[in-house]
Amino acid sequence: MLPVAKRTLPVVDAFALATFRYSIGAALFLLLLAAFEGRGALHYGGKLLPAVVFGVFGITGFNVLVWLGLGFTRPEHAAVILALQTPLTALAVWAARRQRPAGFTLGCVAVAIAGVALVVTQGDPLRAMGGGELLGDALVFFGALCWAIYTLAAGNFGGWSPLRLTALTSVPGAIGIAVAYGAAIGAGAASVPGLEALRSVAWQLVYFVLGSTVLGVLSFNAAVPRLGPLNSMLMLNFIPVGVFAIESALGRSFTAVELSGAGLVVGALAANNLFLRQRSKSAIK
Repeated sequence: MLPVAKRTLPVVDAFALATFRYSIGAALFLLLLAAFEGRGALHYGGKLLPAVVFGVFGITGFNVLVWLGLGFTRPEHAAVILALQTPLTALAVWAARRQRPAGFTLGCVAVAIAGVALVVTQGDPLRAMGGGELLGDALVFFGALCWAIYTLAAGNFGGWSPLRLTALTSVPGAIGIAVAYGAAIGAGAASVPGLEALRSVAWQLVYFVLGSTVLGVLSFNAAVPRLGPLNSMLMLNFIPVGVFAIESALGRSFTAVELSGAGLVVGALAANNLFLRQRSKSAIK
């Protein structure tokens, strides 16, 4: 998703990409929901407010902030930052539910953050201040925080299927994106792409709607109850690995500091996952 987005944003800006992605994606989710669960599933059943809150945080916040940030930074930087969603989720649970993470988990969070700092600064904090990359990295970080909050949504929608949760949070999320897009156009910070521009990135837009939105988001929400949160979060560690591999295949070279930082992030998150899994097994015994 990130390498494709980086090469699409020069043609279609962040607000237009997010709007296109979720205006169509939300409509497809609703059609799938009606087809598989019936029209009755289209109702919020007294859960409209939490659906709006989580949809605006997760869908609107993630899309607007990450795509804006990616315009200033590199896909591999964004991938490493997005991998922080695992510890960010643990910290969000701590803040929202007063469930303090274990000391080992907090240590892994610190190591992961240090790894991200190495990647985004490349070992030179002053250098990171120039060129807009640090701004882009910060925007991606807050986008990742928005998605971490969204991952807590399932606990507030007992009895809803992953498809229903995805569809009914995507609607307010898509509306939020459209409102942000309208405001950006009014402020001169965004524009409406022409037909020729859309045609030039047609396959990328199809991928965003069908691949990263319908298949990606729905699959993620369906995987969590099947794999459990530990295995689901472990899978997110492949984000930076995959992006680094793709960018390398496309000719990008990386510094030793960037690779070391990425290794710290993946290693810390994997270690924490294994620790939590072992502790879970011990509790069962």
